[in-house]
Amino acid sequence: MSAQESANQIVAQLIAQGVRHLVLCPGSRSAPLALAAAQAERLGLAKLHVRTDERGAGFLALGVGKTGELAAVITTSGTAVGNLLPAVMEASHSRVPLLVVSADRPADWPGFGANQTTCQQGIFGGFVRWSTEIDDRDGERSWKAQVSRACLIAAGAFGGAAGPVQLNVHLREPLAEPGLGLPAASKVIGPEHRRPEPAAIPSDKTVVIAGDASDQESARYLEMLGKNWPVPVVAEPSSALRCGQALRCGRLVLNTELADEAQRVVVFGHPTLSRSVTRLLSRSHVEVISLGSDPTRNASRFVEAVEFAGGGTWLERWQEADKRIAARVDELAELRFETGLNPLAVAGVIARCGQSVFVGNSNPIRDFDLAGFSEVVGPGTEAALASRSVREHQIVRANRGLAGIDGLVSTAVGIALAEPGPHIAYLGDLSFLHDVNALAIGTEQQPDLTFVVADDSGGSIFSTLEYGGPEYAQDFERVFATDRRADLVQAARAMGVEAERVENLETLTLKLNQPGGMRVLVVGVDREHRSELNAALEALR
Repeated sequence: MSAQESANQIVAQLIAQGVRHLVLCPGSRSAPLALAAAQAERLGLAKLHVRTDERGAGFLALGVGKTGELAAVITTSGTAVGNLLPAVMEASHSRVPLLVVSADRPADWPGFGANQTTCQQGIFGGFVRWSTEIDDRDGERSWKAQVSRACLIAAGAFGGAAGPVQLNVHLREPLAEPGLGLPAASKVIGPEHRRPEPAAIPSDKTVVIAGDASDQESARYLEMLGKNWPVPVVAEPSSALRCGQALRCGRLVLNTELADEAQRVVVFGHPTLSRSVTRLLSRSHVEVISLGSDPTRNASRFVEAVEFAGGGTWLERWQEADKRIAARVDELAELRFETGLNPLAVAGVIARCGQSVFVGNSNPIRDFDLAGFSEVVGPGTEAALASRSVREHQIVRANRGLAGIDGLVSTAVGIALAEPGPHIAYLGDLSFLHDVNALAIGTEQQPDLTFVVADDSGGSIFSTLEYGGPEYAQDFERVFATDRRADLVQAARAMGVEAERVENLETLTLKLNQPGGMRVLVVGVDREHRSELNAALEALR
């Protein structure tokens, strides 16, 4: 089988398995796959997204995966494959489906110094759920079986967690062969999952901690719990359980004496956002029951489903404390600073807009966590909500698998390309700069996406940590804050994107309610008082 025939078989089987987004970076060895992908888009079988940077392409595919769809990212050989590692790592830890199709030189070339030849099989180590090599000398049945299995494993169809998978494809010259059409392909069906029996948990003295979850996990959790569970829920913004009776300021309520009364904690997803949650999960007298991860290695039971029994005043006491603390948070959000807008107030504007939001790490997601959550569905998000079995609340996503600042622009673009808009991405200035080249989309499909960049001239989150103290002042600005003094508006415009600086909350609110396309709004937020503001929040009782 020729290289082009093999590539056509791969792309046809990907489409048969339900892959609708193909992310491609240009290259020579991957040429047959690129031509097959372009043909698939012309036939209306898939959407093709072309990018010049493999790192950004990987995160774009990750963003598509966050909507519940499996995307395939196609690269050429050599360092191109290695640039996918950060996105693969994040997909692995956040349990998001991602398929890497890495073009490779013939299998007998590595080890002799041939151009752009390295050991690509196993390059992602333990971060992939499965990795396999395909040779264009193999038969058609072998190709179909391996491609199908890769898609099923990436989606978690065999009972494991969804995540990244690598198909490393050896292609021999001649690489291009015109006139070959995509073959017919049939879907391979994975095994059906049984519905697990729920574990009965007393609601009294029980707290639910909900961390970051994939769309697949979120739908299962919401179906399991509904909206009226009789226990206090401390839910991170990207948990999908931040609705209904969930506490607005749960992480701050955990600083009160109520946390001392908790006897058991049920963990959903991957909670990593706050130290108060970590402290609760670490207590020796608290029984930890996990449906997700075990970040403090203190879980006594792992279960697949739960149901809560009982009632009482336990939930009401938490809700009263939450209401009291939320009022104090709102007072702090009204404080005005001469050096920039109050970051809590900026997050509040975004949280109230009702649109789908992708929130960056460091301070943005922590501010957003206290800003409340919208029960109003923004225009254009109905289809996205239906696909997630979620109703009547704002969709919030984040890269919390490893909580890095890399690839956030690309991830937001991937989400917005996979779902109807409008969408908002709320990022810090360093996160934005780290991936600003992802704005260079050119004539490719433009997402309905507004970037709100909180510009505090560097990494102000470090000022809230131990090394933000006066004893480290001599080195703080250089080795932690890393103020780049970059003009973010001009950086975005250089990539061909509309951008402007927003000076007040009223203008920000107005801009977020205007029809968009892709644009950047840079908001100057206060940094000088960040440490004091954080201390005031943590002191609330």
